[in-house]
Amino acid sequence: MKAWKCTVCNYIHKGDSPPDKCPVCGAGRDKFVEIEVPAGNGGGAGTGKQEPDPKAEKTAPASPRTLYQRMTDLMVRHHAHPILVHTPNGVLPIAVVLFILAWVSGASLLATAAFINLVFVVLSLPPVLHSGFLVWQKKYNQADTVLFRIKILAAALTTGACVISLVWYLLDPDVLSSPLAVAFIFINVVMVASAGVAGYIGGKLVFKD
Repeated sequence: MKAWKCTVCNYIHKGDSPPDKCPVCGAGRDKFVEIEVPAGNGGGAGTGKQEPDPKAEKTAPASPRTLYQRMTDLMVRHHAHPILVHTPNGVLPIAVVLFILAWVSGASLLATAAFINLVFVVLSLPPVLHSGFLVWQKKYNQADTVLFRIKILAAALTTGACVISLVWYLLDPDVLSSPLAVAFIFINVVMVASAGVAGYIGGKLVFKD
């Protein structure tokens, strides 16, 4: 049985022909290349396992010419983005829950704690976004598929909502007791929801399911 590899996300499809669309990243069938399957490594179509590509092994990657290139290659190779993204993704829901509890209870201490958590998230976003861009650029060849568009949009929404929330609270610490409290909470809910969408797509790309 033939095997086909998605050149965007490395998904492996087994069958007589490549699928019309990659079930993982959404790339078209033109992004699939036929690969050789080692003897005895049979199986059904669409296993999602990454098989070694003999053609790729024959071509040695060019050595990085600058320190920046070396650093970015190491970041992608050692999965810096999934490591870094766990920090804001873990803190962000806590900040939103604290803001909601402060809104309901009127406790200013909870709002202050939420604000401090949000500051930490904003400070952690630049390396997260940069490492994510490097993965998209180097690992996925800047693939322009629906999946990546949604992930980029979700990351932009998360970042924008996070900055708006932080600046808003900084300028108006009493916003949760004002008539605009509902709008403030809504922005925070959008923020955590878009972060969840970006995280879900990231997991889909990593685990190929």
